Amino acid sequence: MKPYKHPEHTENVWLALEIGNSRLHWALFLGETLSSAWDTDHIPESVIQQLAKCQTLNDLLEKIFSLHQRTDQQKGHGDNSLPTSLRLPPLLIASVVPSQTAIWQTYPNIRVIALDQVPLKGMYPTLGIDRALALWGAGKTWGFPMLVIDAGTALTFTAADDNQCLVGGAILPGLGLQFATLGEKTGQLPLVEMQTFAFLPPRFALNTTESIQSGVIYTLIAGIKDFIKAWWQLFPNGKIVIKGGDRTLLINYLQALYPEIAAHLIVEPNLIFWGMWEIVMEHKE
Repeated sequence: MKPYKHPEHTENVWLALEIGNSRLHWALFLGETLSSAWDTDHIPESVIQQLAKCQTLNDLLEKIFSLHQRTDQQKGHGDNSLPTSLRLPPLLIASVVPSQTAIWQTYPNIRVIALDQVPLKGMYPTLGIDRALALWGAGKTWGFPMLVIDAGTALTFTAADDNQCLVGGAILPGLGLQFATLGEKTGQLPLVEMQTFAFLPPRFALNTTESIQSGVIYTLIAGIKDFIKAWWQLFPNGKIVIKGGDRTLLINYLQALYPEIAAHLIVEPNLIFWGMWEIVMEHKE
């Protein structure tokens, strides 16, 4: 990964925040190293005002973690290695939720990364900043041509060629959203709770719940396979990185159904943060 430099000064420490549709995704950078990453729920403006009053980085981290139980995906945030005197660090934000972006304006020393700061060529004005940053981070880390699959609330495909020019992509509802839509928008179908299905359901199911699981999962996986094969037809040596909250589940299904495809996928949950890192380093004096 990136080289480590000990953060002797506050300017060498910064926080990154991705404001997603369902969650907040955080990262702490010490020098040029991503020290840790974690998720929380969206935070109300009143709590953000409390965070803005923190005087040191450790105070801020303690406040955040006192509000939200950390998940198994969260790694240690390195409290023991941080000088207790470090002041409140800069906060870089990439957001796909404008209403959430607005309430963070009370936090001091923020920088909202806009689409025109991402050096990808050929971007269209409504391309999501999350997709652009993830693609930029993946391409700069593993090389172009690059296809990024984001298995989050929405399942997205975003690709760039070997000239770092946007090829395009696609957006469809993710696993959880598809289950929720069938449960909420129909009169007779049950709401299938999003959970880790350890095994693939029967393809031809004999009860309603498994029928929903079969229809959503097998169709989604077949769609992913189709997009990947189309990508390789365009760029036979093109790389593929997958991220997002459902990435592990989808990888498991792909390994069971299409192992030759799963073997070529790079799994990296922090792509957006690496995209932000690239932009920070590019503008660093």
